[in-house]
Amino acid sequence: MSVSTAACDQSVCTPLPVLGRDVTVPLVTGGEVTYAALDYAASAPALQRVWDDVAAYAPYYGSVHRGAGYLSQLSTDLFENARGTVAEFLGCRPADQVVFTRSTTDSLNLLARALPAGCQVFVFETEHHASLLPWQDADVTYLDAPRTPRQAVETLERALADRDPHGPALVCVTGASNVTGELWPVRELAAAAHAHGARIVLDAAQLVPHHPVDVSDLDVDWIAFSGHKLYAPFGSGVLAGRADWLRAAEPYLAGGGASRKVSRRQDGGVDVEWHDSAARHEAGSPNVIGVHSIASACRALTEAGWDTLVAREQHLVRAVREGLAEVPEVRILSLFGDDAPRVGVISFVVEGWNSSHFAAALSAEYGIGVRDGLFCAHPLVRTLLGTDPQTQGECGAPEAAPGEKSLNAIRVSFGAGTPDEHVERFVKAVKELVRDGAKWRYRTEEGRCVPAV
Repeated sequence: MSVSTAACDQSVCTPLPVLGRDVTVPLVTGGEVTYAALDYAASAPALQRVWDDVAAYAPYYGSVHRGAGYLSQLSTDLFENARGTVAEFLGCRPADQVVFTRSTTDSLNLLARALPAGCQVFVFETEHHASLLPWQDADVTYLDAPRTPRQAVETLERALADRDPHGPALVCVTGASNVTGELWPVRELAAAAHAHGARIVLDAAQLVPHHPVDVSDLDVDWIAFSGHKLYAPFGSGVLAGRADWLRAAEPYLAGGGASRKVSRRQDGGVDVEWHDSAARHEAGSPNVIGVHSIASACRALTEAGWDTLVAREQHLVRAVREGLAEVPEVRILSLFGDDAPRVGVISFVVEGWNSSHFAAALSAEYGIGVRDGLFCAHPLVRTLLGTDPQTQGECGAPEAAPGEKSLNAIRVSFGAGTPDEHVERFVKAVKELVRDGAKWRYRTEEGRCVPAV
């Protein structure tokens, strides 16, 4: 998997319209400024196109699958047509299923519930908790953090060579790190998995908003992602891929929609015949607005053109990395090194600063929203920081456990809706804070660093 490094023609390469682009926020030093949303890796703003599509549908909202009325039939068609849109967006194979869930976390927990008996799971310690933790009831092997893409493949190959070759196995790997933004060698990892009789699921939460993804080309068995990172923040996600394990598993949730036929037995019990389709794991009234928004985002990104979107994002990545490189006190976190291809996610620490304090000052004094902490990837951030977790800092990390007050970093992330001005303001603010210090005093309140009043 590679990232285009083509130059971005700024006359045509403009940010996509998103909600909130004109929102102003107050500064502790006085006045207001347009908010610079640079926390896309947590939740991206809604594309204006997505919002418009949802607003156009909202008056026609109705129950899905079980209504005879016009609005119900319209909503059902909208919901089911979204499967085709998502499948096309992901390059799914004809026999693949597209299951709608709540999020990436929900998708991977669903797959964990569908593992066949005796399944061995292999997952790198570098994963987000959404893909690190769902497998604890399985026979799971956690792999050490690799320092090169080649080492990642070699580590997996060694682990798979030692497994029981007769039983089922699953590899779970990210497409792009939520901490460093670095792209992982997904195609090569998939080849290694399949060579050893294992399957592979791709956590694409940080990949699909930034980069074209083709399930068939990457040869992964499943892919999971969240709408709220794909400019569709309405509480839906996707698990797409091979149907056999999903059909063989008990429904993720038992209830209406998952069942094809329910009947009472003479002994007083209940017999249930479950659906074999994606509906098997979609019990209850589905989030049709969330699903519609994902399909809308898929269409919007495709129509905008991935070459243009990727080129513009790489322009922003270079601007941030080059700007931070001019500040000796800043250390950018990386597994694979400076030359590794990456998406618009960059984490760093600043010498002499607690990261929570620095992030709070960016927000309160410059109107810039970033994230600080361990980013729901605690083992990876600990590996990258390599610091003493017992060292206390001025303002505690909100995600850190007691005794780990200084073990945190700052993450800046951006995407299709980010204007140049936001990253320029961010780089300027970092330089000013390092040079001059904060203009305001800060204190810890309920675990978060906030301006003192």
